[in-house]
Amino acid sequence: MPEQYREIFRGGMDEVVEKKSRFIAETTHIRNEEEALEFIEKIKKKHWNARHHCFAYVIGERGEIQRFSDDGEPGGTAGKPMLDVLVGEKIRNIVVVVTRYFGGTLLGTGGLVRAYSSAAWAGIHASVIIDRIPGVKLRISTDYTGVGKIQYILGQRGIRVLDSVYSDKVELEILVPQKEKESVQAEITEGTNGRVSMCEGDACWFADIDGKPTIIE
Repeated sequence: MPEQYREIFRGGMDEVVEKKSRFIAETTHIRNEEEALEFIEKIKKKHWNARHHCFAYVIGERGEIQRFSDDGEPGGTAGKPMLDVLVGEKIRNIVVVVTRYFGGTLLGTGGLVRAYSSAAWAGIHASVIIDRIPGVKLRISTDYTGVGKIQYILGQRGIRVLDSVYSDKVELEILVPQKEKESVQAEITEGTNGRVSMCEGDACWFADIDGKPTIIE
């Protein structure tokens, strides 16, 4: 499984104004180029009377696919600066479209680069960006004397309990980053003097969304 990376979870919209020209940025999550192109067409139809609809997108766990378009603006003044923002922010599976409503004053190449970069940045920061973490579920079973120590270890590491069952023993289900799995298991085993059993589940991706660990596709 690849290493942790950032991606867009929920799209957003924002705009910047430069010499009366409006630059409206809209973003969304995408899984492939088809979805990217569908979103771009959607924005073009939404702002059918605008002069330009420049875009940039990055797809893949390692950002394998990168595309951009100046859509009639001078070469290198719109799409590429927007892509540079996405790459610089290290965000994957995202498309940003910046729609320009011309304000009557030419901005020059430097002004266009600044405006499109600023708009892309604003669109990103109006979105919900998550850290997509490779992880694994662990099912922990212990007696009541060991549960306090386990909860302390999990609290120190910032690992939350997904589910718990209290009967003649205590069973906890937790979601652990893949890279911490072995150290967490070792620490729990040592902390309970071996009075514990752990069952490893399937590998998965998860993220902290609204303060909660959430498994994501």
